[in-house]
Amino acid sequence: MKQKLVTNLLLTLGLLLAFSGVTQAAGDAAAAKEKLSMCEGCHGIPGYKTAFPTAYHVPKLGGQHAEYIIKALEGYQNGTRNHPTMTGLAKTLSQQDIEDFAAYYSKN
Repeated sequence: MKQKLVTNLLLTLGLLLAFSGVTQAAGDAAAAKEKLSMCEGCHGIPGYKTAFPTAYHVPKLGGQHAEYIIKALEGYQNGTRNHPTMTGLAKTLSQQDIEDFAAYYSKN
């Protein structure tokens, strides 16, 4: 009886998490560390501004939701987002790279 209660509780908790939008990126945060050099040059500098193509603050990625990072990088790949540097970089990424970056930045 006690085991059935625990099983039902775990199942309920899992369903709640699945439908609440609380998810973890499927990527490997540790694997991303070896690939981050192209990101850290801009996104790793606090208060950094770029001047190409226009001057603007470069957004901080650390602590960002994994889903947002995935959607943003996929947007640069498929053309729904437009920035020359980000489009060029995103097009070199595999889906696994994107998920690895999302996992890393959502935790850091």
